[in-house]
Amino acid sequence: MGRVESKFSRGPLCNDDHPMKYATPLVLYEDNHLLAISKPALLATMGAQEGEPSAAQWAKDYLKRTYNKPGNVYVGIVSRIDAHVTGVLLFARTSKAASRLSEQFRDRSTVKEYAALIPAGPKIRNGELVDWIRKEDRLHRMVIAAEGTADADRAEMEILEQQRRPNCQMLHLRLITGRKHQIRLQLASRGAPILGDKKYGSTDRYSPGIALHAHRLVFTHPTLKTMVTIEAPLPEAWRPYL
Repeated sequence: MGRVESKFSRGPLCNDDHPMKYATPLVLYEDNHLLAISKPALLATMGAQEGEPSAAQWAKDYLKRTYNKPGNVYVGIVSRIDAHVTGVLLFARTSKAASRLSEQFRDRSTVKEYAALIPAGPKIRNGELVDWIRKEDRLHRMVIAAEGTADADRAEMEILEQQRRPNCQMLHLRLITGRKHQIRLQLASRGAPILGDKKYGSTDRYSPGIALHAHRLVFTHPTLKTMVTIEAPLPEAWRPYL
């Protein structure tokens, strides 16, 4: 499998236009077709309106500034992670690349691996976790549903590895389906909410965001047809737990 070697460099602690809200994203990889960043916590993948702070808007501004491009810059959103989650986020720089990458995400030929911190007590076994989940508007969150429920979707992920830490556990997992809040709900429903995830029952302190990190993304390059592996380093906020 081919591998992208990325050099990591930390930018300013805060975005100059929106101080103290989110750290500056790190560019992990770029070429004429792709841009991959490490998204910080508290920055949405896509803003509600044009110009609103978001990872996509940051990517546009970065490309305009770096390559001195006038006018609008195309950035295709082919993957998404929650605002409170950190890690690898992939953008396409052309519509053709966006179409080909989106197809890979739809047919689940990509590999999406995450790291998560959970409380020390719960026992989570390695292996596949399968649930049916649906949105509960009244609670403003996702909930577990009975198999076959009309508005529920099958959610699958695999626990690959567990590591005991002094005050918590670190999980390495692979996301198979990509449902909204899937990892957060599936772990919480087993008594193991992600640290800092108050929406799904965590009482542990963690900031900023929650202790869920999109660590590795593997996909086929849309034009070169080679396998690409992109990894994002763990956030500084994890250091006290490791």
